[in-house]
Amino acid sequence: MINTPIKQRQADDRQIHPGLQFLIFAGIFLAVMIICNVIGIGIVIAIYGSKGLTAITSLDTAAPGIINMLWIIQIIGTTLPILAVPVIFAYSFTSEPKAYLKTTFSFQWGLLFLVLLVMFFSNPAIELLSNINQKMQLPQSFKGLEDWMKASEKSAQKVTEAMLQMNSIWGMLYDVLLIGLVTAIVEEFMFRGVLQTIFMRWTKNVHAAVWITAILFSAFHMEFYGFLPRVLLGVLFGYFVAWSGSIWPAVWGHFLNNGADVVITYLSQKKIIEMDVNNQHVFTYVGYTISALAMLILLLIYRQVTLAKKQIAQYDGEGLD
Repeated sequence: MINTPIKQRQADDRQIHPGLQFLIFAGIFLAVMIICNVIGIGIVIAIYGSKGLTAITSLDTAAPGIINMLWIIQIIGTTLPILAVPVIFAYSFTSEPKAYLKTTFSFQWGLLFLVLLVMFFSNPAIELLSNINQKMQLPQSFKGLEDWMKASEKSAQKVTEAMLQMNSIWGMLYDVLLIGLVTAIVEEFMFRGVLQTIFMRWTKNVHAAVWITAILFSAFHMEFYGFLPRVLLGVLFGYFVAWSGSIWPAVWGHFLNNGADVVITYLSQKKIIEMDVNNQHVFTYVGYTISALAMLILLLIYRQVTLAKKQIAQYDGEGLD
């Protein structure tokens, strides 16, 4: 009889089927999300009283302290769970937490420049998908659902506009940090870290895992008329991680996208640039075509760079043997 070391047996015992992992993750996330939102609301009531709760539920953007209240709910009720649950799950329900969180910095730093180029050339494609998305209509029998989707979209936009009111450059930097960097880190940990890894092991297909995760990523934001462009972003971030083996190229790309939106909004608010951030008719069909071709070529280059590194690492390993 072969005696298996205790640590190894414990690791093997923690290998749960990916389908069950997904259900466990979803259950933990839902529970933590509810608890954190209750805590966030409690903090708002403790600081601002019952009027604060009324202002939050009615989205009264003119109420005193409403922006601070929204940030409290956002950070405690959403950002914290998105960060905490992937870490808790990876260390409690898997034997390879690092393989799920993918926090390694062992990737070629030149990939970050390629990510920068991909994000730059993605703008026309994002605009095209936004325009297509805006024209989509549900059948008449689903009019009630469509009206609810539009109302939800307007509410989300109202909250976003309130939170993006920046009175100074310090306010802009604050939003770049929270909306650009922190949001990028926590969302990538959850989606491209844990969830994409679960679907990779479940489907055993990198493309299926990337696209399923991207769809969930877009649906999670509950912005129905921005669904298609966010799927595209999710796909780009997904391949950045799947091919490099690290979460950080996707965090960088996510930060560039979010941070650029914050900076452009600030410059527009201060009339430094003449640009309507909601204008979805900036590019032509030539621009859309160039955007698609450029992204495809850059992604292929990104893939080749990561393959070359893996081949070198494999060769070095064989040489050591």
